[in-house]
Amino acid sequence: MIKKLVTLGLFSISVFSFAQETETKAEPKFSIMPSVGYSWRIAKTASGLSREEKEYVKGLKNGVSFDISGFYEVKKGVSFGLKYSNYSASSDGFIMGYVNGMPVSVPVTTKDNISFYGAGVLVTNDNKPTRHKLFMEGTFGVMTYTTKTASVKGTGTTFGAELDFGYQYQVSKNFLIGPKVGLAAGVLKKMKIDGVTYDLGNDNSEGLQRVSLSAAATFRF
Repeated sequence: MIKKLVTLGLFSISVFSFAQETETKAEPKFSIMPSVGYSWRIAKTASGLSREEKEYVKGLKNGVSFDISGFYEVKKGVSFGLKYSNYSASSDGFIMGYVNGMPVSVPVTTKDNISFYGAGVLVTNDNKPTRHKLFMEGTFGVMTYTTKTASVKGTGTTFGAELDFGYQYQVSKNFLIGPKVGLAAGVLKKMKIDGVTYDLGNDNSEGLQRVSLSAAATFRF
């Protein structure tokens, strides 16, 4: 009887150890973080514009943004990964033009798009026993800009960076959700317009800086 109890005890210890090992191995390491929100471009508007032109440009200064990141945790609270983000805005209005020397109002529509592809680090307080999670995400990479007015298309590429700060509530081990604030930075010194490259210089450079407010989710597996 004693031999059977010892055998049963050893078996129970083995099962318990295996369960603990399995649970440890099952700890999520990958995180997918999508978010969607609104962004405001904060670069200074070029000088010398008319009131109508300023109002027109103002319509391109805010728009919808979304991003998605994928990270792998290398140690508790520190992860490395990749990020993609996109900003889009459009503006409709009238710009003053001239026909046969006479001023006329010309209806125009412009669509802007800024995309970012980067790699970076995610730092969280996951090492703390709380469901209230804070995180900081910093990424560096390539930022592309596309603007189209009627049939005229301009494109440009530059180095860019994005920095996000956020709070999320841990609904479960595999799902978190909450708000985040982001900052994106990049400056274009050259642009290609209808196939021709122009040097914008410092005075006419295109600032791609923007701030954003988004709802962000995290899926862990």
